[in-house]
Amino acid sequence: MRGAAALERPPRTHAVALLERRGRFFVGRPFFERGRTQTVERDRRAGEGSLVLLRLAARGAARIERVLGRPDIARDVIEALMLDRGLARRFDPALERDAAAATPDPSQPRRDLRDLPTFTIDPASARDFDDAISAEQREPGAWRIWVHIADVSAHVPPGSLVDREAARRATSVYVPGAVEPMLPEALSNGACSLLAGQDRSAVTVELDLRGARTERAAFYRSIIRSDERLDYDRVDRIFAGDEQPSQPWGQPLAAARAAAAALGEARAQRGALAVESVEAEFAFDPAGGVEAVRPTEQTESHRVIEHLMIAANEAVATLLEEQRVPALFRVHERPEPSRVETLVAQLASLGVPTPPLPEHLSPQQASDLVAECSRRIDEHVRRAGHGRAALTSLVLRSLKQAHYAPRNLGHAGLRSPRYCHFTSPIRRYPDLVCHRALLAAVGVGEDAPRGSDMESAGAWASARERDAMRLERDADDVARCFLLEQALFESGWEHDFSGEVVGLIPAGAFVAFGEGYEGMLPARRLPGEWWELNEEGTIMRGTRTGKAVRLGDPVRVQVERVEAPRGRVDLLPVEL
Repeated sequence: MRGAAALERPPRTHAVALLERRGRFFVGRPFFERGRTQTVERDRRAGEGSLVLLRLAARGAARIERVLGRPDIARDVIEALMLDRGLARRFDPALERDAAAATPDPSQPRRDLRDLPTFTIDPASARDFDDAISAEQREPGAWRIWVHIADVSAHVPPGSLVDREAARRATSVYVPGAVEPMLPEALSNGACSLLAGQDRSAVTVELDLRGARTERAAFYRSIIRSDERLDYDRVDRIFAGDEQPSQPWGQPLAAARAAAAALGEARAQRGALAVESVEAEFAFDPAGGVEAVRPTEQTESHRVIEHLMIAANEAVATLLEEQRVPALFRVHERPEPSRVETLVAQLASLGVPTPPLPEHLSPQQASDLVAECSRRIDEHVRRAGHGRAALTSLVLRSLKQAHYAPRNLGHAGLRSPRYCHFTSPIRRYPDLVCHRALLAAVGVGEDAPRGSDMESAGAWASARERDAMRLERDADDVARCFLLEQALFESGWEHDFSGEVVGLIPAGAFVAFGEGYEGMLPARRLPGEWWELNEEGTIMRGTRTGKAVRLGDPVRVQVERVEAPRGRVDLLPVEL
């Protein structure tokens, strides 16, 4: 990635505002945060109450650049939030033309794997397909796995318009009902997407596994044709015996399942973190309102893809480190011993069984202890029937944040000595960097990335990833709030909900309630006394009666107020 050191956040030139009339004039009041009200040039496209994107002016009136819609429509507010956080929401036309015209160099050598049975497994709503799988059982307990990844590097030359914009964006951003892609649609949903029935250029990682041990790894450019576009729900039905697989992909799917199970068992034995996550999938009506949310939990079909992708990433990272090719590794350093000691104290305060602490805790022992705590939390939650979100959050806060770096420091969460991101080059720029590095290492027509660029490229990609995660979380909150408002309109505001305490701060408790909602229960609303938070931050006690509100506790609450555009819910206690 050339010029990575020059990548910096641009100064703020735009703001999202709500138009208000002041006498004969219009002003724009900042919509998402406090700030100075701007005088706005007249524009026939927008009237009072419109949500707009303003181009700010050092002097004089701001100008309306885009009319975004209304503040009471969820899709309009989420679009406004993306723009407010600096996303472009479009590509330059010249860049779009370059992307549409990009084709792989026909002189590049490729293995023809179009006769190899191949399939993809993705969410039902997915439109871009980075990865496809082929698999066969060689003998009992041994498999050959092909992980095919879209050959984005063949369509995006280093230093091109598309490459520079992809480097600037660094990641795709997924919010309810919308996506800000890293690559233009002609590539992300078209030429680079491994669509069923279409010939596609790929980079293939071919692994011979015996159990979880890799006996051989090969890397090459290929041409593939996916036989079937599977989704997670369908694969889970097949695994449960509720649907019969078809050929030619049925037996390869069974082989991939068996290989992934062996890999997963080995990772659990070496102490990889056992952290389950639940993501929300929102449905919108034609008018832009949120009409439903569905939690998507990690099932066996998800784990099959996860374990095979991890194996491919580890194999690529191993080759890159061995050949010392400049690249970006996915680094997750071991936790600080002091943070792990805090985690053990927090769990003990809640009555969760904890492993014994050695007198002097080394970083390796700290990493081992976090993994053991995650397993004990899983056992505790299965027995108690509640508390998973709160206790998992404690584990995650004890860890260092994963990031991108040019030097391999291992991945503590996966217990992997060498790891990189290689399997999603349509939506993550570090994966594209690793593609170029790998193809340079195996001598198939790419120049290696410049080592001098990698430090700044890793820092930039890590920062953009954190920005995307914050935006995605905030957009989920906005969508949930609009859905909650609709539910309360239909059922009445006096309706109460069952929930769980998922976070505590001196000002009160965060409560997850109902169908995936979350809100704040202020301490001042708790009855009868003054409440104090304990040293571990896990229990809030009443100073008069000693009554306790603990992380993971079940509660019943009512909604006092919803600020949907800001993703905020205030709660009232019903039963603690």
